[in-house]
Formats: sequence, structure tokens, C-alpha cells
Amino acid sequence: MTTVSDALACLRPLTDAGSGKSVLDLEWIRNPRLQGSRAVIELALPSHANPQRDRIVQEARAALLALDGVEDVQIELAASPEPTTPRTRPIVGVKTVVAVSSGKGGVGKSTVAVNLACALATTGLRVGLLDADLYGPNTPIMLGLSEKTPETVEDQGQQLLLPLESYGISMVSMGLLINPGQPVIWRGPMLNGVIRQFLYQVKWGERDVLVVDLPPGTGDAQLSLAQAVPMEGVVIVTTPQQVALADSRRGLAMFQQLGVTVLGVVENMSWFAPPDQPEKRYALFGKGGGAQLAAEARVPLLAQLPLQLPPEEDQPLVLSQPDSPAGVALQGLAQQLRRRLLTPR
Repeated sequence: MTTVSDALACLRPLTDAGSGKSVLDLEWIRNPRLQGSRAVIELALPSHANPQRDRIVQEARAALLALDGVEDVQIELAASPEPTTPRTRPIVGVKTVVAVSSGKGGVGKSTVAVNLACALATTGLRVGLLDADLYGPNTPIMLGLSEKTPETVEDQGQQLLLPLESYGISMVSMGLLINPGQPVIWRGPMLNGVIRQFLYQVKWGERDVLVVDLPPGTGDAQLSLAQAVPMEGVVIVTTPQQVALADSRRGLAMFQQLGVTVLGVVENMSWFAPPDQPEKRYALFGKGGGAQLAAEARVPLLAQLPLQLPPEEDQPLVLSQPDSPAGVALQGLAQQLRRRLLTPR
């Protein structure tokens, strides 16, 4: 005969897509009991897990119906558990973590992350760069490392990935571990696991700051990072268009809801100045969007970056064209963050 222990065992594999934890450990499913041929459980989801409701219900029902003698499943709604602060764990050797995020793709988030990391390194800081944009890992191309493969080393009984070195920073990326053009087709728990491996199973060494390039949007990667490691904060990258601002508002609000400090807003593609007429500025995508977003959220507008023709060299713009308008703005962004990182709390 099926017992309550059997019911608990079949429900334990059900997990939260963001953290990878069992819904039983999170107390989202409670009090399983058997009433003849009917299995009864209580479902108590916190508000941030409501998008997973249908999936959890379907998986729980299927798991219970597979038990011997269970012909019906009743799911009762219960009060949501009290919100808890996720337990974060520092990275050995890394003093602080700064994330770079955006509400949508195509706004230059990875370009900002790479140039910010390189600019911080030129100020004397020891910098790491984690490319957590697992679905679009472009940083190896920007740093001239796309043909390289990282090595592993044994350290205290575990295998650690060795970051690749480029332009004074240490970098790891999913783009270094997959074939060119190979898609990454993963669901939440797998993505969460890889991000944690990049955080804790990489030999980062002594780093003053780790810059994390997040994927666009408000998904599992952002939640996984916020729950895994203590962060100094996040930089939000947007462009001036209204559609970009709408997505950026959602991304910014998500980090605030997770208790992550928003360090400020970077507006990319603010204007275009023809190379032969640098005194002229053309606002191709509108004006004032970044300032509007920063004012609404009561955070600083950290930088406005102009559109600029890419350098011929395989080198980040802040190094190849440091005196250009974009290069100067990126160095100013790095200096602002450096002052914050070095200011005693």
C-alpha cells in the first residue's frame, strides 16, 4: 500500500526553476496525506513563484497518480510561506561582485561589461569577468579569445576551471566551452547549476572586483546570481527608445525587489557624431530615456555612450580608442564605480 512517505519521496524531485531547490524543502508543497484512493496536498507558493504554478501542479499531480492505489489528486491552496532572505556565499578571493544587466537584448550590455572590466583594470584593480549570458556568450569574441579553451586544475580535491587572461583581466564564458554556433538549450535548474559552477568552481585568484555580464531580461540567471553571491550592485544598460525603457524598468524593479542595489543607469547609443564632423550630434534613437529611467528609480545616470564606429583592431574600444567620446565616457563610468568600491563602508 502507498504511504505518506511514498508520497513525499515522489514529490521531492519537483524543484523551483530559479534556485533548483526541492519544493518540499521550500515548503511550497505541504502536508501530503492519503484519503482512500485520493492523495491530498497543500500548495503554498510565494508571489515570485506564481509563474511556475501550472507546471508544479501538473508535475505534482502526475507524480502522485503514478503511485500504487492513487486514483485522484486534490490540491488545496494554503497561505504562502513567509519570504526569507536567500543565503549567499562569497567567492574565495573575490572582494566584490558587480553585475551588468539589461531589460532587452541588443542594447550593448556585453560591450559595456567588457569595456568596464578593461577600464577598471587600467586603474590598477585586479578584475575578473564572468560571462553569464549563457544563451549569447559574446565576450570571448570581444576579447580575442574565441579560439582558446580554458584548462582545469586540481585544487583541494576538486577540479577548478582556469580563467583565460586578456587585456589585464581574467575571464570565463560558456562561449569557451561550446562549439561556435552551438545553441544552449537549458531550463532553469541546469542554468542555475552552471552559474554556480562559474562562481565557485573557477580559480579566480585574488580579485578586487568580478564583473558579471548577465543575459538580458528578468529570468533564472538574474535570480540565481542574486541568491548565490553577495553583490555590490548592478548596472542597468538601456538605450533611449521607449520600448527599451519599458523592458529596463522591469529589469531594474526586479533587482530592487530582490534586494540588490542598483548602482545606476548607463544609456548607450545616446547620439551619433560623424567622424568628419565630431561637433555635430544626431539623436538617432531619441533623447533623455536613460535620464528618465534613472530619475524614476532615484539612481544615478552613470554614463551616456555615443554610437561609435568599431575599431579595426580586435581590442575593446576603451583600450583601442581611449580618447574617443565613447572611450572617455567608459573611463568615467569605471572611475565612478572604482570610487564606490574603494570607499570604506
